[in-house]
Amino acid sequence: MKHIKIFDTTLRDGEQSPGCSMNLREKIEMAKQLEKLNVDIMEAGFAASSPGDFNSVKTIAETMKSCTVASLARAMQGDIDKAYEAVKGAVSPRIHTFIATSPIHMEYKLQMSPDAVMDSAEAMVKYAKKYVSDIEFSAEDSTRSEIDFLAKIFDRVIKAGATTINIPDTVGYTTPDEYYDFLMAIRDKCPALDNVDISVHCHNDLGLSVANSLAAVRAGATQLECTVNGIGERAGNASLEEIVMALKTRKDIYQADSRIVTTEIMRTSKLLTRITGVGVQPNKAIVGENAFAHEAGIHQDGVLKNKETYEIMTPESIGITEKSLVLGKHSGKSALRARIKELGYDINDEELEVAFAKFKDIADKKKQVYDSDIEAILTKETVKVPRIYTLDRFVINSGNTITATAVVSIFKGDKKIEKVARGDGPINASFNAIEKIVNRKFHLEDYKLSSVTEGTDALGDATVAISEEVEGDQKPIITRGRGLSPDVVQASIIAYINAVNKLLYEEEQNRILNGEQQD
Repeated sequence: MKHIKIFDTTLRDGEQSPGCSMNLREKIEMAKQLEKLNVDIMEAGFAASSPGDFNSVKTIAETMKSCTVASLARAMQGDIDKAYEAVKGAVSPRIHTFIATSPIHMEYKLQMSPDAVMDSAEAMVKYAKKYVSDIEFSAEDSTRSEIDFLAKIFDRVIKAGATTINIPDTVGYTTPDEYYDFLMAIRDKCPALDNVDISVHCHNDLGLSVANSLAAVRAGATQLECTVNGIGERAGNASLEEIVMALKTRKDIYQADSRIVTTEIMRTSKLLTRITGVGVQPNKAIVGENAFAHEAGIHQDGVLKNKETYEIMTPESIGITEKSLVLGKHSGKSALRARIKELGYDINDEELEVAFAKFKDIADKKKQVYDSDIEAILTKETVKVPRIYTLDRFVINSGNTITATAVVSIFKGDKKIEKVARGDGPINASFNAIEKIVNRKFHLEDYKLSSVTEGTDALGDATVAISEEVEGDQKPIITRGRGLSPDVVQASIIAYINAVNKLLYEEEQNRILNGEQQD
């Protein structure tokens, strides 16, 4: 059984997708879960792209205990220097350098001759090799490159010290049969590929990224690059959970498997959704809400008699359990701790105190608190920033014949600030009141509201994304906040305040990093 390495690029390519940016603490939380998922390689970012990205790659590299941590770098000395400085503290550091190899990219983007591209690739792999032994080289836009040229450049970078060769479908252009033949032709012309890991990085522009990745396994690939929930630029990347479960379920076809702890898949998917506020469609393979739901009578009858009639994998295999210990307002801290441990979370005494306080608050308002409620509480509390503002109370006056009015009281430290505002509905009025308190005007980028569980007393899960106008060509900071409450207005207010706190935190971190950069 061939071992397929899983190279996760959720924190690099995935974060580049619109709406999926994360702050440092969120990246660390996600990185810890990816390590628990047991990915082989984690691409933590593009260290040379910004001081913030450098800092996040460096922190993640120093935090991970068993996972290889990689930084992307263009085939340029400055990028490679930054990448090494960022990953050198990792237990297993990797530099991932790349250059475009397709005729259209070389002519129009790089404005370099093929020979110059080849010379640069070889020289930069040699340069990176002086820093670390684990070097990955990527030929950007491989599937629109010439096979003979790829064979030559791969032969040279392998001799220069590359240990992994990535042959990406950068623009999601190829098809499974074509990709298989393409990879086999390159292997035939470049025997040196048999001595290194062959990797593929497939984009999903035609909806074929997972199929192309699996075709690559048949063609000899030993590493697959992917992201949780398939997030990424444009239509996204190959989905980690789909690749992993396809290999696991169809070992008879691929004769290969990964080291992924599949029972952590659902938790990883949900964590990413809660951090970014970007959900998956209900019918998404593996992790979608309906992935294991059966509504048709014939299907239900079959599943009741034997699950294998319509289920090719079990919900339990990806971490969905039917067990749901119901806790209530009379449950104690020890019961909550025990359930948290059963759910697979490790929290310290301080974190338990925070979670228990939130649990009691919810239990007072709900008849029963379910596992999904507990997981929502834990995720919310573990990904946090310093709280500058906290909610005290609010009063809403709203109806279909009057203009909504909100009175919101917020603590800033020990100081209580209260403002009144009107708006187009209770949520808009509340947000306007918060802006008055903070004395800042924000742009609402996104707002989502969903329920954590079923029933009229279900927790409302609100996600808010905000930004603020910036001067010149500066990229605006977009931050997300989450709020949980059986009262959807309260959940929304908490989410907005959390987004404001994150925005202020990000601004402060940028000032610090830019100051260090200038020094």
